[in-house]
Amino acid sequence: MSEEINHAKQNDAEQKFLIKSPVEEQSKGNVHSLPEDMHVPVTYHHDHDSQGVRPDCVREKATAYDISRKRQGEYTVADYYAWPKDQRVELIDGRIHVLEAPDFVHQRIAGEMLFAIKSFIHRNGGDCIPLLSPIDVRLDCDDRTMVQPDLIILCDKSKIRRWGVMGAPDFILEILSQTTRRKDCTKKLQKYSDAGVREYWILDLEKKRLLTYDFIHDNMPCIYPLKDAAPLAIFDGRLQIDLDEIAALIQDWPE
Repeated sequence: MSEEINHAKQNDAEQKFLIKSPVEEQSKGNVHSLPEDMHVPVTYHHDHDSQGVRPDCVREKATAYDISRKRQGEYTVADYYAWPKDQRVELIDGRIHVLEAPDFVHQRIAGEMLFAIKSFIHRNGGDCIPLLSPIDVRLDCDDRTMVQPDLIILCDKSKIRRWGVMGAPDFILEILSQTTRRKDCTKKLQKYSDAGVREYWILDLEKKRLLTYDFIHDNMPCIYPLKDAAPLAIFDGRLQIDLDEIAALIQDWPE
């Protein structure tokens, strides 16, 4: 009798392991479809190094995206989002531009300017929003341009999206580097003017000067050496950025 009981328990245990999952049943021609609200787990795998040692991480398998099938001028916002995440890029008129990581002085100056602008807006009860890069700006509201300005001020909240900004910000600052100088002073200058940006500042750390464009009133730039202060036109000159402080930051952190 005891042998029969043990044999029955063993059969029950085997049946538990033989139960098919809903996915397996469907793959074998089962007529029952999966419930619409059923969650099918994502497959994960462990990465191993060349010695076969597994690091303490689990990675989701990524689908490879072939970006070599297009030429410059043919890329779209879909390609921009699918670009390898370890490489920061901008998309301008269907062309991909690779961006270098900003250096310490660049970020320090951008941060100080953000603080000055944010403090002014807060003191005056304003609604405009200043933001530092990286922030996606779909400048032309099309699928061929997505830029990441160093600093923007957005006053039209209808342009806010969860992923970034749809349309032209009111103010843009670009801090020049060796790799962005030509693009920021030519291509982006024209793009920002055409898209409806109200004011564009170009800060040249190498030549220690600031170029400001007030597109609403005049397309000609004002050129400031880095001393005294420069007014923001979008705030009717009531906010003055301390250029002596910017010059001091450059001096404190030489190359």
